[in-house]
Formats: sequence, C-alpha cells, structure tokens
Amino acid sequence: MTRLRKILESRPALVRVLPFAVFLGLTLLQGRLGPASLYWVYLLKTLVGACLVWLVWPLVAEMRWRFGWDALLTGVLVFVLWVSLGQGWGTQQELWGLFGSAVDAPAAAPVWNPFASFADAPGIAWLFVVVRVIGSAIVVPPIEEAFYRSFVYRSLVAGGFDKVALGHFAWGPFLFTSLVFGFAHQEWLAGILCGAAYQWLVIRHGRLGEAMTAHAITNVLLGIWVVATGDWRFW
Repeated sequence: MTRLRKILESRPALVRVLPFAVFLGLTLLQGRLGPASLYWVYLLKTLVGACLVWLVWPLVAEMRWRFGWDALLTGVLVFVLWVSLGQGWGTQQELWGLFGSAVDAPAAAPVWNPFASFADAPGIAWLFVVVRVIGSAIVVPPIEEAFYRSFVYRSLVAGGFDKVALGHFAWGPFLFTSLVFGFAHQEWLAGILCGAAYQWLVIRHGRLGEAMTAHAITNVLLGIWVVATGDWRFW
C-alpha cells in the first residue's frame, strides 16, 4: 500500500480515477460468477473500495466530508426525484424501447433482493442489506464524487483538471458530466438531475464535501425506501 501511494502521489489524475475504475470493474463482475456473486462481489467491492478511499484520502485534498443545510436538502430532493422518475421512460429499458428495434436497450441489471436469494438464511440477507447501505453511503460517495465532479468535470475545462478550481462553472462540462453520470444508471433521467444537483453543490462551495454528504443522504434514504417498501428495482 505504501509503495502504491508513493506512485499515486505524482499522478493526480490516476489517484481520482483508480478507485472508480476498480470499483466499476468489480461491479461488472456482480452476478457473472453465479447468482450468489451478486451479493458476495458487492461485499468484496465495498471492502476494496473502502481500502482505496483510505489509500487516496491523503492525496485528494477535496475529498473531505462537509455538512450543510443545502447538502441535506439536496440529498432529500434527489431521493424524491429518484423514486418519482425512476420508472416508465425514466429508465433506460423503457427509453430505448421507444425507439423500437432501431436501438438495442442495455440489459437490465439483476434484481438485488437478498431476502429472496437467501430465504432460508435471513441473517445473511440482513448482512448484505447492511453492507449495501454502508457501501452506498460511505464508500460510493467519495469514489464517485472524486471521479465525476472533480476529475471528469475539470478535465473538460481547458487547462487541465488540476489547474481548474472546483468552483469554476462551465456549461459544456456541467451538462456533459451530468449526462454521463445519468446514463451510468438505469434511472437515467433521475441520474442526470442528480448529477447536476451534486455538481451544483461542488461549484457552490468549491469542494466535494457537501456533494459527498448529499450523495450519502440520498443513498441512505433510498436504502430505507427499498427495504421498507420492497421496491428492489432501485437496488
């Protein structure tokens, strides 16, 4: 770990991309190594992701949690938008279906429901629920915010990302990053609005902290919603 950290110290772009790339790679493995791997690989990627966040934390100055009322309100608002818009043509399956056979819709993600998969072992099911909530609230926000809102957004601004202030606003990068973030999720419309809201927080404060907090609040509320209502499609 120490040797890897020394390598990353001189590569500011890599230090923001590597955790996301590894996390994404493990995400793509979920469910591909057998049905149970949908859950075990999530546990693995949460642990690996936590280690990567710990590794790069001293090297990414903007990756610091901050709380504010605008972060709280944004987190709640994005949650409401997600459950309201994450259905019908607000999902990629339905969106591409509007184009008929002209466009192949991306495959729907497997339903993530540990209570159905581990019906005879409720303790294991609850373990994976806890892991999912913790992972989405503590590990995902710093990884995704550092990648999308710090690296991708600023890389699209002339001059190089490490020379652009986090509070700098530019329409092109703002719209492009929001679109990319949105279509990285099945709930594309809510995802675009979500990406725009988090980027607004970053620009407003000139740091990632409030966006990380809003992201965490959204994901915790979404986790509570999923478990309370049984609407597992959001996971």
